[in-house]
Amino acid sequence: MDVNCDGCAGCCIDWRPLAPDADDHERRGRRPPLDDAYNLVPLSRDEVRDFLDAGYGDVMTPRLWEATDGDDAVTVDGHDLVAVGDRPVFFLGLRKPPKPVGPFGLDRHWLDTCVFLDPETLRCRIHDSPLYPRTCSDYPGQNLALDRETECERVEMAYGGDRLLDDTPPDNVGLALGPQALGAKLFVYPDPEELTGVVDRLLADELTAADRARFVGVAVGSSPGTTTVDGTRAEEARTEARAADSWAGQAIEAWEMRADETGSLATDVESTGATVEEARGAPETEG
Repeated sequence: MDVNCDGCAGCCIDWRPLAPDADDHERRGRRPPLDDAYNLVPLSRDEVRDFLDAGYGDVMTPRLWEATDGDDAVTVDGHDLVAVGDRPVFFLGLRKPPKPVGPFGLDRHWLDTCVFLDPETLRCRIHDSPLYPRTCSDYPGQNLALDRETECERVEMAYGGDRLLDDTPPDNVGLALGPQALGAKLFVYPDPEELTGVVDRLLADELTAADRARFVGVAVGSSPGTTTVDGTRAEEARTEARAADSWAGQAIEAWEMRADETGSLATDVESTGATVEEARGAPETEG
């Protein structure tokens, strides 16, 4: 496997507003997610815990799915959610605030972008850190192993160029499928009644810090291979996540305050990754 990522970051940016015919691949299956995030990377339980321990409890957000015929389901806020028994299933990914970015050689536009992506260099601020998620480091290895289209190929089709240079799947990718994913990458929320109001806010893209912290707590309190959640450990993690005040969380709020309409030009925007992120403590990137 070999990829050309320079000036791309297509897997880190929601570039659908720039390509009206782009394939919304995450919403083609039987179970559409409730949120509208693009390429939300699932974090493992250990990665969630590592982000929390590093002070980044405020950068993670949940994904839940709409149930269809044949699924176990539980109804919350009038929505049937995919569940194990009567407990909603979710995973956690990294938040994507709007940033002024210019992927693929285009002018800068306001696009939802991974919290850790430098909007100028289009490089990840934690790429060389132990926090760098396994799914990101493997990408697009998991897609290739499953014979699924990659974001590299989607970018090539939309804008030309060579992004996927070698499509040979790597020998070892961090796939967690089936029952082994439970408690390790897919989690179950133990009390669906606690999510009353939360699901409506998720659909409206109005989750609060307290909402997100609930899911972080449950993920950390989960046990791989089971649906068991340690209540004490979950509550401790929830409290820690709720108290998080990282440079990344602060930058998300700052970008959201500055952002114009999604997909609109941002060529005259003076705010940069240096003034919004590095000024708050973000590590610099090369490029």
